[in-house]
Amino acid sequence: MHPISQMTDLIYTEKELVQSLREYIKAEESKLAAVKSWANKLDALTRVSTSDPEGYLAHPVNAYKLMKRLNTEWSELESLVLENPSDGFISNMSIHRQYFPDEEDETGAAKALMRLQDTYQLDSEAFSKGKLPEPGHQRAGGNLRYFERLLSKQLIEMNQSYQPPSEEPIQLGTYSRPQDHLPERESYEALCRGEGLQMVRRSRLFCRYHDGNRNPRLLLKPMKEEDEWDSPYIVRYLDMLSNEEIAKIKELAKPRLARATVRDPKTGVLTTANYRVSKSAWLEEEDDIVIARVNQRIEDITGLTVTTAELLQVANYGVGGQYEPHFDFSRKDEPDAFKRLGTGNRVATFLNYMSDVEAGGATVFPDFGAAIWPRKGTAVFWYNLFKSGEGDYRTRHAACPVLVGSKWVSNKWIHERGQEFRRPCGLTEVD
Repeated sequence: MHPISQMTDLIYTEKELVQSLREYIKAEESKLAAVKSWANKLDALTRVSTSDPEGYLAHPVNAYKLMKRLNTEWSELESLVLENPSDGFISNMSIHRQYFPDEEDETGAAKALMRLQDTYQLDSEAFSKGKLPEPGHQRAGGNLRYFERLLSKQLIEMNQSYQPPSEEPIQLGTYSRPQDHLPERESYEALCRGEGLQMVRRSRLFCRYHDGNRNPRLLLKPMKEEDEWDSPYIVRYLDMLSNEEIAKIKELAKPRLARATVRDPKTGVLTTANYRVSKSAWLEEEDDIVIARVNQRIEDITGLTVTTAELLQVANYGVGGQYEPHFDFSRKDEPDAFKRLGTGNRVATFLNYMSDVEAGGATVFPDFGAAIWPRKGTAVFWYNLFKSGEGDYRTRHAACPVLVGSKWVSNKWIHERGQEFRRPCGLTEVD
């Protein structure tokens, strides 16, 4: 399925095609008007000529005009009728068709709608007619009616009547609940809906200024840090990325976006998976100074080296885009997951939110009932491994389906190598 960033291009493509279609209609109408003019003139002539054929032909001019009409003018009319004003429209269609969604895209979009209905327990009939529940996200529920009113107003100004779209439900029959039923699917989907949250902080103080252990780059402008969860420790950093930095990162990523992949635990090779529906791109420091600056900031905040980290991954989740519950680190039964990288396991995750999301799109942790909602410019950070190098299985998490809007994130997976003195081993397995 296309991400929102690419679907906006399709919106303008469709607008171009509508303009081309109108030009075709205008050409057809012009052609039909010319043919009608010929028909009216010839109808009047034949009525006169057939009333008294001999008397009509007795006049030499009429006889000449008959010869001329049949020899020349009817041939011209034939050429006019054979003209095909659709050539320009068909040519335009052919040019744009290469960018059209295909059958797989349409099926993916249908599956996304069914996934949303399933996860957010939406009323089938209302949802199939484009209606969303009002509570909690009025803008989302009102979008459809807003654009209908806007269209109606524009048409009235153009002296054209507005015909409301058909209220017949769209037919969706392509989605079935995954066979590999996740043991925590119910709790995961409930968290996505904002149900069953266990957001209880033990510590009274949950926000502070963070200077990265007196890091010179953070002394003058420390980061605003908020606790999202105590154990495992998850923190959010405010104003991590500026609007300008976000715009640049998205600009760099858009031409490279491709179906997001996951690392095959047995082979270590990247491959696509049905449980991860998004588009992603990988950016390196050589691409732009902004990437180098963001990487440095992540290192300053976390105190961990990013020299052995993976490239900055940018992901765009369109409507229905999701990443079902998963671990970021490799488990003992998949020792080769990161073997090719030679940098050890993923010790920590640093996740930047680069957009607000109107509805849906939370990051949830089913094990302990936490839901973290996207806030543009902020970032969240957690450790995937204990200090001993053992995996923290509580960090299994998911990206909930986007119900309304477009979710942009970028993340840095930080690896073990190089952290030996930055995060020394603890005394027990779970330190």
